Amino acid sequence: MLLTLAWGALFFPGLFALCTWALRRSRPGWSRTDCVMISTRLVSSVHAVLATGSGIVIIRSCDDVITGRHWLAREYVWFLIPYMIYDSYAMYLCDWCRTRDQNRGPSLTLRNFLSRNRLMITHHAVILFVLVPVAQLKQQHTLLYKVNGILTLTTFFCCRILLFPFMYWSYGRQQGLSLLQVPFSIPFYCNMANAFLIAPQLYWFCLLCRKAVRLFDTPQAKKDG
Repeated sequence: MLLTLAWGALFFPGLFALCTWALRRSRPGWSRTDCVMISTRLVSSVHAVLATGSGIVIIRSCDDVITGRHWLAREYVWFLIPYMIYDSYAMYLCDWCRTRDQNRGPSLTLRNFLSRNRLMITHHAVILFVLVPVAQLKQQHTLLYKVNGILTLTTFFCCRILLFPFMYWSYGRQQGLSLLQVPFSIPFYCNMANAFLIAPQLYWFCLLCRKAVRLFDTPQAKKDG
């Protein structure tokens, strides 16, 4: 755990520093802002490749999507912590460089940065202070874990499943059609495309529901059943 955390703390900032140094030497005509921005994107791309690769390994190694466990899933969470901290700093550095180059008003303050990037900062904070404790500290039976599960189900259902009937409803409202009339009033390929897109969302939602049932299926309930 601590070794993985240390490797992450060295890897991501070190890769960023190496990329910035290499770009400034190989592209002397580029500004510091250009080098910082490109280096940030390179590090983010590397992290994306590592996360995707880890996910593929975990999925291929676990036979049961509900109860399957893999050591890489646990270790990568600790590798993720330094990246989230580094990425928050990298976002601030990029904004600071852009503000300096534009010469518009005073320099970027921490308060202005947090105000302009509140969603991304919230995303990073949730991963650090919610995902990590839930994934690593064996808190599956705590209230926090259960509340997080309910919120996950709710947001997934609203944003990935209700989105499709909402699109049909919005189109019907604009065209003066009822919701049931919309599928017969749009091209067939639109319905097929939406069906293709919603199918995996429904599958994943079913998996989440199965996980939620297992979460709230207490030992006492099993005995009563």
